[in-house]
Amino acid sequence: MAVKVLIVEDNPVARSFLCRVVRESFSDAMDITEAGDLEGARRQLAAVDRSSPDHGFKLILVDLELPDGSGMEFLAELAGRQAIKIVTTLYSDDDHLFPALQCGADGYLLKEDRFEVLVEELQRIVRGQPPLSPAIARRLLSHFRPGAGWDSGPMGLHSGFGALTASSTTPHRAVSLEPGAEWERLTPRENEVLTYLSKGFTIKEIANLMGIKWFTVNDHIKSIYKKLNVSSRAEAAVLASKQGLV
Repeated sequence: MAVKVLIVEDNPVARSFLCRVVRESFSDAMDITEAGDLEGARRQLAAVDRSSPDHGFKLILVDLELPDGSGMEFLAELAGRQAIKIVTTLYSDDDHLFPALQCGADGYLLKEDRFEVLVEELQRIVRGQPPLSPAIARRLLSHFRPGAGWDSGPMGLHSGFGALTASSTTPHRAVSLEPGAEWERLTPRENEVLTYLSKGFTIKEIANLMGIKWFTVNDHIKSIYKKLNVSSRAEAAVLASKQGLV
């Protein structure tokens, strides 16, 4: 089944450009839906929810300035959905960047970047890294560097921003090592993903080993983090080691 993608962008030329970027970035078959405003995006979400609730959008690209409102609103509405949410915008300032991340964006790309740069940044998803335009990555680095380290180790997409925020703004919290109900709720499939994750495999490598889509692996990782109450690959690995999975 093709991976469903939603692109929310009011400029037709920019929409066409982003469609080409998405198709060039991934080897999976892509089913791309376009929306020119918030109302259209909401209609598309509702239509997919009705027709195929178990196979919703897996990748959503959102512009921040839309004719009928802000992309921030839409990001907030997407909270809890199992989709990778990426801002595609012309704004690189802190006033747009940090609120977007706080609203749930998993990545932040600048439309003014070259085609090949955007393709490369989207492909970072497959490698388990947050998709960030180079200028945005430098801005985040410079913002969080004072008084805090920069975690450059391998991590899943969902954990990328969680680990960055936690390590940069709050003390690293301890992870409970006691097995219990939280651990027992992991499915056999999630246990398998966690085992590979703890051994340092990338999302793409795990997908190849398990014979599933990388989007599915990403969903499993998000579920694992939620069930174990962790926010990074490192924390999950500690628990996996305690349970003898690695």
